[in-house]
Formats: sequence, structure tokens, C-alpha cells
Amino acid sequence: MKKILFLIVMSLFILAACGQNNKDTNETKEQENAQDQEKVTLKVASLIPPMTEILDLVKPRLAEEGINLEVVVLGDNVQPNSSLAAKEVDANFFQHVPYMEEFNRNKGTELVPIVPIYFANYGVYSKEYDSIEDLPDGSVVAIANDISNIDRSLSLLAQHDVITLKEKTDIYYTKADIVDNPKNLKFEEVDLLMLARMYDDADAVVMTPAYAAPLGLTPKSDALLTEGVDNDFAITLVARKDNAESEPIQKLAEAMTSPEVREFLEENYDETAIPAF
Repeated sequence: MKKILFLIVMSLFILAACGQNNKDTNETKEQENAQDQEKVTLKVASLIPPMTEILDLVKPRLAEEGINLEVVVLGDNVQPNSSLAAKEVDANFFQHVPYMEEFNRNKGTELVPIVPIYFANYGVYSKEYDSIEDLPDGSVVAIANDISNIDRSLSLLAQHDVITLKEKTDIYYTKADIVDNPKNLKFEEVDLLMLARMYDDADAVVMTPAYAAPLGLTPKSDALLTEGVDNDFAITLVARKDNAESEPIQKLAEAMTSPEVREFLEENYDETAIPAF
């Protein structure tokens, strides 16, 4: 009889233990499922290094905070804004604020700046001439063809007294605002992504270091003139008005302005990408 009672008690104990194990297993699975559900995928459109490299750099930090950062590399300087406006991506990182503002005006969109990340030191480059003074009369200067970068290019040349611009009466300078052009420079407007190709054909090209770098050129070593940081053209993280204050976007902004990103820029792009934070 005692043996039977012992067996009954042991059976009940085993059943209770199994029940507890099943409960623990179920709770673990529920916790894992909850964690998976809490993870957020954040899609950010970009173009070229160091933009894409900065995004890759902050991926691990964001992953620790439950954000899966997906970098969407696009092929031109229109798609990132179009994709953002269409909600195909959550943010983009490739442009300065004046470029974004012009897109908003033209398309009726509500893209907004989140945080400036770095100044891409704009410069004037020439394959044939060693100084701006050497450019002959009537030289062809290639500049980007979007209105914000036309303004930027002309402002850079005016900053160094290569041309003189009248007082600004509109949002942007255009070639019509040139009041003095001693060298009779001829400005050829091309797509932003075509500037590097113009290095062989034009007498000079005004471009960012991102497009000069593949040619082996840097602002400090090779540019005839440079822009510096006293301007509104920092490369900026951009989102939409409807998601700008969301937690994932704000965490991305925090990660992109971390000491780690600053150190990365200073160590790898000291001539071409000056931290703006």
C-alpha cells in the first residue's frame, strides 16, 4: 500500500514539474514573440559614401534598441525624395536643406530636416589649371543644374570674387544675378551625378567632395577654391512631417550625431566631411 501511495505522489510531482516546464516554455516563447513584434524596420534612402557608411555604422546601435535599419541605395538625386514622399522609405540622407526646400516647393511635399550631419566641402576643380587665376577668358565651368546648387556654386565663386552677384531678391541666385564676370566664364549646367564626368571636358567643375573623391581629388589638396562651413548646405537627415517626431526617427538622429560618427568622419573624411553637430 505504501508503495502504491509513493508511486501516486511521484506521478503527481512529475506531472506538476512538466506543467511548470511547459508554462516556462510558453512564457519564453511569448516573450520572444513580443520582442519580435516590438522590432521596427526603418528604411532610409541614400546614395553614396560617406552617407551610406554612416548609416551602416549606426546599424548595431539601433539594433540594440529594437530598430532594424535598412539602407536603400538609389541611383539618382531625385528618387530619395520621391520615395520618401510616397512613404516607400521612412527617411533619407543625401541632401542639404535648400535642395529639400526646393523639392517641397516643386512637388507640394512636406519633407522636413531632422538634424544636420556634416558639411560636404564644396570646391572648384580643374584638370588643366592650377589656380583660379589661370583660367583663361571664356572658360567653361560645369555646375549642378538644380536651382539650389546653382545658387551654391555661384555663391562660392562670388565668395572668392571670381564673379559679382547683385543683392539677392529671390530665394536663390541664378545666372541672371551675375553683374560682373571679369573672365567671361561660361556656365554649363549638368545633372549633379554628371559633374565628375565633366572634369575631363570642362575647364573647371564646381562639386562636392563625394563626386570629386572617385577622381582622387580632395578639397584641401586639389580644389582651386573651397566653401568651408559658413553656409546652410550641411548634408542632413530628412524625414516627413508626419513621422519626424516618431521614436525610431529620433533614435536614428541621436545615433547619427554620436561621438562614434564624429570620430569616424574625423578619421576617414577629415578633408571632405566636416561634422555639423
